[in-house]
Amino acid sequence: MNILAFDLGASGGKLFLAAVGNGNASIQNIHRFDNVSYQINGSLYWDIINIYKEMNIGIKKAIELTDDHIDSFAIDSFSNDFAFIDEKGALLTPVRCYRDKRTERHAAKIYGRLSKEQLYSLSGNQNALFNTYMQLAAMCEDGHGYILKNAYKLLFIPDLLINFLTGKTISEYTLSSVSQMYDFKKDDWCQEILDSYSIPRSLFGTLTKPGTLLGRTQESYNKYMETKGFPVSVVCEHDTASAYLSSPVTSDCALISCGTWALIGTELDSCVITAEGYRANLANEGGYKGHHRLLRNVMSSWFIQETKRYYKEHGQDYSFEELGRLAEAAKPFGFLFDPDESLFYEPGNMPVKIQQYCMDHYGSRPETTGEIIRCIYESLAMKFRWTIKQLEHISQKPLPIINMMGGGAKASMLCQFTANAAGRKVIAGPDEATAIGNITVQLIATGAAATLNEAKDIMRPSYQTKEYTPQNTEEWNMHYEAFLKLSNDSEPASL
Repeated sequence: MNILAFDLGASGGKLFLAAVGNGNASIQNIHRFDNVSYQINGSLYWDIINIYKEMNIGIKKAIELTDDHIDSFAIDSFSNDFAFIDEKGALLTPVRCYRDKRTERHAAKIYGRLSKEQLYSLSGNQNALFNTYMQLAAMCEDGHGYILKNAYKLLFIPDLLINFLTGKTISEYTLSSVSQMYDFKKDDWCQEILDSYSIPRSLFGTLTKPGTLLGRTQESYNKYMETKGFPVSVVCEHDTASAYLSSPVTSDCALISCGTWALIGTELDSCVITAEGYRANLANEGGYKGHHRLLRNVMSSWFIQETKRYYKEHGQDYSFEELGRLAEAAKPFGFLFDPDESLFYEPGNMPVKIQQYCMDHYGSRPETTGEIIRCIYESLAMKFRWTIKQLEHISQKPLPIINMMGGGAKASMLCQFTANAAGRKVIAGPDEATAIGNITVQLIATGAAATLNEAKDIMRPSYQTKEYTPQNTEEWNMHYEAFLKLSNDSEPASL
Protein backbone atom coordinates (compact mmCIF):
# COMPACT_ATOMS: atom_id res chain seq x y z
CA MET A 1 0.00 0.00 0.00
CA ASN A 2 1.02 3.60 -0.65
CA ILE A 3 -0.17 5.99 2.07
CA LEU A 4 0.30 9.75 1.64
CA ALA A 5 0.19 12.18 4.57
CA PHE A 6 0.23 15.98 4.44
CA ASP A 7 1.40 17.60 7.68
CA LEU A 8 0.99 21.39 7.75
CA GLY A 9 2.67 23.35 10.52
CA ALA A 10 2.89 27.04 11.33
CA SER A 11 6.44 27.19 9.95
CA GLY A 12 6.23 24.69 7.08
CA GLY A 13 4.48 21.85 5.34
CA LYS A 14 5.65 18.31 4.59
CA LEU A 15 4.31 15.43 2.53
CA PHE A 16 5.26 11.90 3.53
CA LEU A 17 4.87 8.76 1.45
CA ALA A 18 4.63 5.50 3.37
CA ALA A 19 5.11 2.15 1.68
CA VAL A 20 3.28 -0.44 3.78
CA GLY A 21 3.72 -4.18 3.42
CA ASN A 22 4.75 -7.36 5.23
CA GLY A 23 3.60 -5.94 8.55
CA ASN A 24 5.77 -2.83 8.56
CA ALA A 25 6.16 0.56 6.93
CA SER A 26 8.92 2.70 5.46
CA ILE A 27 8.45 6.46 5.23
CA GLN A 28 10.05 9.11 3.06
CA ASN A 29 9.60 12.86 3.05
CA ILE A 30 8.93 13.65 -0.59
CA HIS A 31 8.21 17.38 -0.39
CA ARG A 32 8.58 20.23 2.08
CA PHE A 33 8.05 23.98 1.97
CA ASP A 34 8.09 27.03 4.23
CA ASN A 35 4.86 28.41 5.61
CA VAL A 36 4.69 31.92 7.04
CA SER A 37 1.98 34.41 7.88
CA TYR A 38 1.79 37.78 6.12
CA GLN A 39 0.81 41.13 7.58
CA ILE A 40 -1.53 43.32 5.57
CA ASN A 41 -2.85 46.56 7.06
CA GLY A 42 -2.13 45.30 10.56
CA SER A 43 -3.79 41.88 10.10
CA LEU A 44 -2.11 38.47 9.77
CA TYR A 45 -3.01 35.98 7.05
CA TRP A 46 -1.96 32.54 5.85
CA ASP A 47 -1.37 32.12 2.11
CA ILE A 48 -3.86 29.29 1.61
CA ILE A 49 -3.41 29.40 -2.18
CA ASN A 50 0.31 28.73 -1.85
CA ILE A 51 -0.36 26.01 0.71
CA TYR A 52 -2.74 24.35 -1.78
CA LYS A 53 -0.18 24.74 -4.58
CA GLU A 54 2.65 23.22 -2.52
CA MET A 55 0.42 20.38 -1.33
CA ASN A 56 -0.35 19.55 -4.94
CA ILE A 57 3.34 19.62 -5.86
CA GLY A 58 3.87 16.94 -3.23
CA ILE A 59 0.85 14.94 -4.38
CA LYS A 60 2.14 15.12 -7.97
CA LYS A 61 5.48 13.71 -6.81
CA ALA A 62 3.65 10.87 -5.05
CA ILE A 63 1.62 10.13 -8.18
CA GLU A 64 4.85 9.81 -10.15
CA LEU A 65 6.65 7.76 -7.49
CA THR A 66 3.76 5.29 -7.16
CA ASP A 67 2.80 5.14 -10.83
CA ASP A 68 -0.50 6.79 -9.87
CA HIS A 69 -1.34 4.26 -7.19
CA ILE A 70 -2.15 6.02 -3.92
CA ASP A 71 -4.29 3.98 -1.53
CA SER A 72 -5.08 6.77 0.91
CA PHE A 73 -4.36 10.45 1.55
CA ALA A 74 -5.03 12.52 4.69
CA ILE A 75 -4.22 15.94 6.14
CA ASP A 76 -3.38 17.29 9.58
CA SER A 77 -2.47 20.82 10.67
CA PHE A 78 -2.49 23.31 13.51
CA SER A 79 -5.97 24.06 14.80
CA ASN A 80 -8.46 26.93 15.01
CA ASP A 81 -7.89 28.73 11.70
CA PHE A 82 -10.53 28.58 8.99
CA ALA A 83 -12.14 30.06 5.87
CA PHE A 84 -15.71 30.43 4.64
CA ILE A 85 -17.03 29.00 1.37
CA ASP A 86 -20.25 29.30 -0.59
CA GLU A 87 -22.41 26.38 -1.75
CA LYS A 88 -20.26 25.88 -4.86
CA GLY A 89 -17.06 25.74 -2.82
CA ALA A 90 -15.83 29.21 -3.75
CA LEU A 91 -13.62 30.88 -1.15
CA LEU A 92 -15.42 33.81 0.47
CA THR A 93 -12.64 34.87 2.84
CA PRO A 94 -8.88 34.58 3.23
CA VAL A 95 -7.52 32.56 6.15
CA ARG A 96 -6.55 34.71 9.12
CA CYS A 97 -3.65 33.59 11.31
CA TYR A 98 -4.43 32.70 14.91
CA ARG A 99 -1.84 35.26 16.06
CA ASP A 100 -3.87 38.09 14.53
CA LYS A 101 -4.47 40.98 16.98
CA ARG A 102 -8.23 41.20 16.47
CA THR A 103 -9.00 38.84 19.35
CA GLU A 104 -6.80 40.82 21.73
CA ARG A 105 -8.56 44.05 20.73
CA HIS A 106 -11.96 42.66 21.61
CA ALA A 107 -11.12 40.23 24.42
CA ALA A 108 -12.76 42.29 27.18
CA LYS A 109 -16.04 42.58 25.26
CA ILE A 110 -16.04 38.90 24.32
CA TYR A 111 -15.44 37.76 27.89
CA GLY A 112 -18.17 40.19 28.91
CA ARG A 113 -20.70 37.96 27.16
CA LEU A 114 -19.35 34.65 28.44
CA SER A 115 -16.69 34.79 31.12
CA LYS A 116 -13.53 32.72 30.98
CA GLU A 117 -14.93 30.56 33.77
CA GLN A 118 -18.16 29.95 31.84
CA LEU A 119 -16.32 29.13 28.63
CA TYR A 120 -14.08 26.66 30.41
CA SER A 121 -17.01 25.03 32.20
CA LEU A 122 -18.92 24.62 28.93
CA SER A 123 -16.09 23.60 26.57
CA GLY A 124 -13.24 22.37 28.76
CA ASN A 125 -10.87 24.19 26.37
CA GLN A 126 -8.08 26.43 27.51
CA ASN A 127 -8.79 30.15 27.41
CA ALA A 128 -6.60 31.49 24.65
CA LEU A 129 -6.85 34.36 22.19
CA PHE A 130 -6.32 32.01 19.24
CA ASN A 131 -9.42 29.85 19.78
CA THR A 132 -11.90 29.70 16.90
CA TYR A 133 -14.68 31.04 19.10
CA MET A 134 -12.55 34.09 19.94
CA GLN A 135 -11.86 34.68 16.25
CA LEU A 136 -15.53 34.45 15.29
CA ALA A 137 -16.55 36.70 18.17
CA ALA A 138 -13.90 39.24 17.13
CA MET A 139 -15.28 39.15 13.58
CA CYS A 140 -18.70 40.06 14.96
CA GLU A 141 -17.22 42.84 17.09
CA ASP A 142 -15.48 44.18 13.97
CA GLY A 143 -18.84 44.32 12.17
CA HIS A 144 -18.22 41.23 10.02
CA GLY A 145 -21.00 39.10 11.46
CA TYR A 146 -22.76 39.25 8.11
CA ILE A 147 -20.20 36.74 6.81
CA LEU A 148 -21.31 34.20 9.40
CA LYS A 149 -24.94 34.73 8.43
CA ASN A 150 -24.42 34.48 4.67
CA ALA A 151 -21.65 31.90 4.23
CA TYR A 152 -22.47 28.28 3.46
CA LYS A 153 -19.79 26.60 5.58
CA LEU A 154 -16.89 27.36 7.88
CA LEU A 155 -14.06 24.91 7.17
CA PHE A 156 -10.93 24.42 9.27
CA ILE A 157 -7.76 24.39 7.15
CA PRO A 158 -7.50 20.58 6.65
CA ASP A 159 -11.24 20.35 5.91
CA LEU A 160 -10.92 23.26 3.48
CA LEU A 161 -8.15 21.48 1.58
CA ILE A 162 -10.18 18.25 1.64
CA ASN A 163 -13.07 20.20 0.12
CA PHE A 164 -10.79 21.35 -2.69
CA LEU A 165 -10.01 17.69 -3.42
CA THR A 166 -13.38 16.02 -2.85
CA GLY A 167 -16.08 18.68 -2.76
CA LYS A 168 -17.23 17.35 0.63
CA THR A 169 -17.83 19.60 3.64
CA ILE A 170 -16.94 18.05 6.99
CA SER A 171 -15.96 19.27 10.43
CA GLU A 172 -13.42 16.80 11.75
CA TYR A 173 -13.86 15.92 15.42
CA THR A 174 -10.41 16.69 16.88
CA LEU A 175 -10.35 20.15 15.28
CA SER A 176 -13.94 20.84 16.33
CA SER A 177 -13.16 19.78 19.89
CA VAL A 178 -10.57 22.55 20.38
CA SER A 179 -12.62 25.35 18.82
CA GLN A 180 -14.00 26.42 22.25
CA MET A 181 -17.48 25.77 20.86
CA TYR A 182 -17.72 22.04 21.54
CA ASP A 183 -19.45 20.27 24.43
CA PHE A 184 -17.63 17.04 25.36
CA LYS A 185 -20.45 15.93 27.61
CA LYS A 186 -23.01 16.11 24.78
CA ASP A 187 -20.50 15.18 22.05
CA ASP A 188 -21.86 18.04 19.98
CA TRP A 189 -21.58 21.77 19.44
CA CYS A 190 -22.38 23.84 22.52
CA GLN A 191 -25.52 25.83 21.76
CA GLU A 192 -24.99 28.28 24.63
CA ILE A 193 -21.60 29.29 23.28
CA LEU A 194 -22.90 29.55 19.70
CA ASP A 195 -25.82 31.69 20.86
CA SER A 196 -23.52 34.22 22.54
CA TYR A 197 -22.69 35.63 19.09
CA SER A 198 -25.52 34.10 17.02
CA ILE A 199 -23.14 31.67 15.32
CA PRO A 200 -25.30 29.42 13.09
CA ARG A 201 -24.91 25.71 13.79
CA SER A 202 -25.47 25.14 10.06
CA LEU A 203 -22.07 26.75 9.37
CA PHE A 204 -20.33 23.56 10.40
CA GLY A 205 -19.97 20.54 8.14
CA THR A 206 -20.81 16.98 9.02
CA LEU A 207 -19.07 16.09 12.28
CA THR A 208 -16.65 13.32 11.30
CA LYS A 209 -14.55 11.12 13.58
CA PRO A 210 -10.96 10.09 12.75
CA GLY A 211 -10.60 6.71 11.09
CA THR A 212 -13.27 7.43 8.47
CA LEU A 213 -12.70 6.69 4.78
CA LEU A 214 -14.34 9.78 3.28
CA GLY A 215 -14.33 8.99 -0.44
CA ARG A 216 -12.32 9.62 -3.59
CA THR A 217 -11.06 12.81 -5.16
CA GLN A 218 -13.56 14.51 -7.45
CA GLU A 219 -13.26 14.41 -11.24
CA SER A 220 -12.44 18.10 -11.64
CA TYR A 221 -9.46 17.65 -9.33
CA ASN A 222 -8.38 14.43 -11.04
CA LYS A 223 -8.43 16.17 -14.40
CA TYR A 224 -6.45 19.12 -13.05
CA MET A 225 -3.83 16.80 -11.51
CA GLU A 226 -3.82 14.26 -14.34
CA THR A 227 -4.51 11.35 -12.02
CA LYS A 228 -7.02 8.53 -11.89
CA GLY A 229 -7.81 9.74 -8.38
CA PHE A 230 -7.31 8.31 -4.92
CA PRO A 231 -9.17 7.77 -1.62
CA VAL A 232 -9.17 10.49 1.03
CA SER A 233 -9.27 9.46 4.70
CA VAL A 234 -10.14 11.44 7.81
CA VAL A 235 -7.50 11.18 10.53
CA CYS A 236 -6.88 13.14 13.72
CA GLU A 237 -6.61 16.37 11.75
CA HIS A 238 -5.46 18.35 14.77
CA ASP A 239 -1.71 17.82 14.55
CA THR A 240 -1.30 17.32 18.29
CA ALA A 241 -3.90 14.54 18.30
CA SER A 242 -1.99 12.81 15.50
CA ALA A 243 1.37 13.32 17.21
CA TYR A 244 0.21 11.81 20.50
CA LEU A 245 -0.91 8.64 18.70
CA SER A 246 2.69 8.02 17.61
CA SER A 247 4.00 7.63 21.17
CA PRO A 248 5.93 4.38 21.70
CA VAL A 249 5.35 4.54 25.48
CA THR A 250 2.63 2.13 26.59
CA SER A 251 2.35 3.22 30.25
CA ASP A 252 1.17 6.49 31.80
CA CYS A 253 3.54 9.25 30.79
CA ALA A 254 3.79 12.95 30.06
CA LEU A 255 3.66 13.60 26.33
CA ILE A 256 5.27 16.67 24.78
CA SER A 257 4.54 17.31 21.12
CA CYS A 258 7.28 19.84 20.57
CA GLY A 259 7.12 22.07 17.51
CA THR A 260 6.28 25.74 17.23
CA TRP A 261 4.24 25.07 20.37
CA ALA A 262 4.98 22.48 23.02
CA LEU A 263 1.74 20.65 23.74
CA ILE A 264 2.42 19.15 27.15
CA GLY A 265 -0.16 16.65 28.30
CA THR A 266 -1.28 13.13 28.99
CA GLU A 267 -3.95 10.80 27.64
CA LEU A 268 -7.14 10.00 29.55
CA ASP A 269 -10.32 8.07 28.90
CA SER A 270 -12.54 11.16 29.17
CA CYS A 271 -12.53 14.90 29.83
CA VAL A 272 -11.63 16.47 33.18
CA ILE A 273 -13.29 19.86 33.64
CA THR A 274 -12.62 21.24 37.13
CA ALA A 275 -11.97 24.55 38.85
CA GLU A 276 -8.33 23.55 39.31
CA GLY A 277 -8.05 22.76 35.61
CA TYR A 278 -9.46 26.20 34.86
CA ARG A 279 -6.94 27.91 37.14
CA ALA A 280 -4.07 26.03 35.48
CA ASN A 281 -5.68 26.68 32.05
CA LEU A 282 -5.38 23.00 31.09
CA ALA A 283 -7.09 22.11 27.83
CA ASN A 284 -9.34 19.15 27.17
CA GLU A 285 -8.90 18.02 23.58
CA GLY A 286 -10.61 15.27 21.65
CA GLY A 287 -8.58 12.50 20.06
CA TYR A 288 -8.93 9.06 18.59
CA LYS A 289 -11.45 7.00 20.57
CA GLY A 290 -10.10 6.37 24.09
CA HIS A 291 -7.27 8.88 23.66
CA HIS A 292 -8.66 12.10 25.13
CA ARG A 293 -5.94 14.65 25.89
CA LEU A 294 -5.45 16.91 28.89
CA LEU A 295 -2.71 19.38 28.07
CA ARG A 296 -1.31 22.86 28.15
CA ASN A 297 0.21 24.99 25.40
CA VAL A 298 3.65 26.46 25.94
CA MET A 299 5.39 28.41 23.17
CA SER A 300 8.43 26.32 22.29
CA SER A 301 10.37 26.14 19.03
CA TRP A 302 8.68 29.46 18.24
CA PHE A 303 11.44 31.10 20.26
CA ILE A 304 14.18 29.36 18.26
CA GLN A 305 12.44 29.89 14.90
CA GLU A 306 11.90 33.58 15.54
CA THR A 307 15.43 34.07 16.89
CA LYS A 308 16.91 32.29 13.87
CA ARG A 309 14.79 34.45 11.55
CA TYR A 310 15.87 37.63 13.33
CA TYR A 311 19.57 36.85 12.90
CA LYS A 312 19.05 35.91 9.25
CA GLU A 313 17.38 39.26 8.61
CA HIS A 314 20.42 40.90 10.22
CA GLY A 315 22.96 39.06 8.05
CA GLN A 316 23.73 35.91 10.09
CA ASP A 317 22.05 32.75 8.81
CA TYR A 318 22.69 30.24 11.61
CA SER A 319 21.79 26.57 11.24
CA PHE A 320 19.98 24.92 14.14
CA GLU A 321 23.15 22.92 14.79
CA GLU A 322 25.25 26.09 15.02
CA LEU A 323 22.79 27.63 17.46
CA GLY A 324 23.00 24.50 19.61
CA ARG A 325 26.81 24.63 19.70
CA LEU A 326 26.78 28.31 20.68
CA ALA A 327 24.30 27.59 23.49
CA GLU A 328 26.43 24.68 24.71
CA ALA A 329 29.40 27.00 25.10
CA ALA A 330 27.42 29.68 26.98
CA LYS A 331 27.40 29.97 30.78
CA PRO A 332 24.52 28.05 32.40
CA PHE A 333 21.67 29.79 34.22
CA GLY A 334 22.68 33.30 33.26
CA PHE A 335 19.04 34.25 32.71
CA LEU A 336 15.58 32.67 32.82
CA PHE A 337 12.26 33.99 31.51
CA ASP A 338 8.62 32.93 31.56
CA PRO A 339 7.67 31.56 28.09
CA ASP A 340 4.03 32.43 28.77
CA GLU A 341 4.64 36.19 28.80
CA SER A 342 2.44 37.92 26.20
CA LEU A 343 5.49 39.92 25.08
CA PHE A 344 6.66 36.88 23.08
CA TYR A 345 3.37 35.99 21.37
CA GLU A 346 3.63 38.08 18.20
CA PRO A 347 6.28 37.50 15.53
CA GLY A 348 9.38 39.66 15.18
CA ASN A 349 12.51 40.77 17.08
CA MET A 350 12.61 37.79 19.45
CA PRO A 351 16.20 38.29 20.77
CA VAL A 352 15.38 41.94 21.48
CA LYS A 353 12.23 40.94 23.37
CA ILE A 354 14.16 38.43 25.48
CA GLN A 355 16.80 41.05 26.25
CA GLN A 356 14.07 43.53 27.19
CA TYR A 357 12.46 40.99 29.54
CA CYS A 358 15.80 40.27 31.22
CA MET A 359 16.61 43.95 31.64
CA ASP A 360 13.23 44.46 33.30
CA HIS A 361 13.72 41.52 35.68
CA TYR A 362 17.49 41.35 36.23
CA GLY A 363 18.85 44.75 35.31
CA SER A 364 21.12 43.01 32.79
CA ARG A 365 20.63 40.89 29.71
CA PRO A 366 22.10 38.08 27.59
CA GLU A 367 24.36 39.60 24.96
CA THR A 368 25.63 36.78 22.78
CA THR A 369 23.64 34.49 20.51
CA GLY A 370 24.67 31.49 22.60
CA GLU A 371 23.49 33.13 25.81
CA ILE A 372 20.10 33.89 24.26
CA ILE A 373 19.60 30.36 22.91
CA ARG A 374 20.72 28.77 26.19
CA CYS A 375 18.31 30.85 28.26
CA ILE A 376 15.50 29.85 25.85
CA TYR A 377 16.19 26.13 26.36
CA GLU A 378 16.65 26.44 30.12
CA SER A 379 13.45 28.48 30.48
CA LEU A 380 11.44 26.04 28.39
CA ALA A 381 12.68 23.09 30.46
CA MET A 382 11.57 24.84 33.65
CA LYS A 383 8.13 25.56 32.21
CA PHE A 384 7.82 21.96 31.04
CA ARG A 385 8.49 20.76 34.60
CA TRP A 386 5.89 23.11 36.08
CA THR A 387 3.27 22.03 33.53
CA ILE A 388 3.85 18.32 34.14
CA LYS A 389 3.38 18.89 37.88
CA GLN A 390 0.03 20.55 37.14
CA LEU A 391 -1.00 17.62 34.96
CA GLU A 392 -0.16 15.09 37.64
CA HIS A 393 -2.14 16.99 40.24
CA ILE A 394 -5.29 17.41 38.13
CA SER A 395 -5.27 14.00 36.43
CA GLN A 396 -4.41 12.35 39.77
CA LYS A 397 -1.90 9.99 38.21
CA PRO A 398 1.92 9.98 38.31
CA LEU A 399 3.76 10.62 35.04
CA PRO A 400 7.23 9.14 35.65
CA ILE A 401 8.39 9.24 32.02
CA ILE A 402 8.39 12.08 29.50
CA ASN A 403 8.01 11.27 25.80
CA MET A 404 9.14 14.21 23.70
CA MET A 405 8.00 14.03 20.09
CA GLY A 406 8.17 16.20 17.01
CA GLY A 407 10.95 18.51 15.85
CA GLY A 408 11.93 19.29 19.44
CA ALA A 409 12.94 15.65 19.89
CA LYS A 410 15.93 16.41 17.66
CA ALA A 411 17.10 19.23 19.95
CA SER A 412 19.34 17.21 22.26
CA MET A 413 19.99 20.17 24.56
CA LEU A 414 16.27 20.72 25.14
CA CYS A 415 15.70 17.01 25.75
CA GLN A 416 18.56 16.80 28.28
CA PHE A 417 17.52 20.02 30.01
CA THR A 418 13.94 18.73 30.27
CA ALA A 419 15.19 15.52 31.93
CA ASN A 420 17.36 17.59 34.29
CA ALA A 421 14.63 20.05 35.24
CA ALA A 422 11.88 17.46 35.69
CA GLY A 423 14.06 14.78 37.27
CA ARG A 424 12.58 12.15 34.93
CA LYS A 425 13.72 10.04 32.03
CA VAL A 426 13.00 11.55 28.62
CA ILE A 427 12.33 9.33 25.62
CA ALA A 428 12.87 11.45 22.51
CA GLY A 429 11.10 10.47 19.34
CA PRO A 430 9.64 10.00 16.90
CA ASP A 431 10.68 13.35 15.46
CA GLU A 432 8.06 13.13 12.67
CA ALA A 433 5.40 12.19 15.19
CA THR A 434 2.50 14.00 13.52
CA ALA A 435 3.00 12.31 10.16
CA ILE A 436 3.37 8.92 11.82
CA GLY A 437 0.14 9.43 13.77
CA ASN A 438 -1.57 10.56 10.58
CA ILE A 439 -0.48 7.42 8.70
CA THR A 440 -1.35 5.23 11.69
CA VAL A 441 -5.02 6.24 11.51
CA GLN A 442 -5.06 5.90 7.72
CA LEU A 443 -4.08 2.26 8.19
CA ILE A 444 -7.24 1.80 10.24
CA ALA A 445 -9.44 3.80 7.86
CA THR A 446 -8.34 1.69 4.89
CA GLY A 447 -8.66 -1.61 6.74
CA ALA A 448 -4.92 -2.33 6.63
CA ALA A 449 -5.00 -2.54 10.45
CA ALA A 450 -7.91 -3.64 12.61
CA THR A 451 -6.90 -1.81 15.79
CA LEU A 452 -4.78 1.13 16.88
CA ASN A 453 -2.24 -1.19 18.52
CA GLU A 454 -1.93 -3.19 15.32
CA ALA A 455 -1.40 0.00 13.33
CA LYS A 456 1.24 1.19 15.83
CA ASP A 457 3.08 -2.11 15.50
CA ILE A 458 3.22 -1.62 11.74
CA MET A 459 4.63 1.91 12.13
CA ARG A 460 7.16 1.18 14.91
CA PRO A 461 10.04 0.05 12.63
CA SER A 462 9.86 3.36 10.74
CA TYR A 463 11.43 5.51 13.49
CA GLN A 464 14.01 5.50 16.28
CA THR A 465 14.06 6.91 19.80
CA LYS A 466 16.77 8.14 22.17
CA GLU A 467 16.78 8.23 25.98
CA TYR A 468 18.01 11.01 28.29
CA THR A 469 18.47 10.55 32.05
CA PRO A 470 18.49 13.41 34.60
CA GLN A 471 21.78 15.12 35.43
CA ASN A 472 22.74 17.86 37.94
CA THR A 473 19.27 17.73 39.50
CA GLU A 474 20.25 19.62 42.67
CA GLU A 475 21.46 22.60 40.68
CA TRP A 476 18.36 22.52 38.48
CA ASN A 477 16.09 22.32 41.55
CA MET A 478 17.74 25.41 43.00
CA HIS A 479 17.23 27.45 39.85
CA TYR A 480 13.69 26.09 39.46
CA GLU A 481 12.73 27.80 42.72
CA ALA A 482 14.03 31.07 41.28
CA PHE A 483 12.05 30.45 38.10
CA LEU A 484 8.81 30.00 40.07
CA LYS A 485 9.33 33.37 41.74
CA LEU A 486 10.15 34.97 38.42
CA SER A 487 7.01 33.64 36.72
CA ASN A 488 4.72 34.05 39.77
CA ASP A 489 3.81 30.38 39.45
CA SER A 490 3.25 27.98 42.29
CA GLU A 491 3.62 24.22 42.22
CA PRO A 492 0.88 21.92 43.49
CA ALA A 493 1.59 19.38 46.18
CA SER A 494 3.07 16.09 44.97
CA LEU A 495 0.82 13.05 44.62
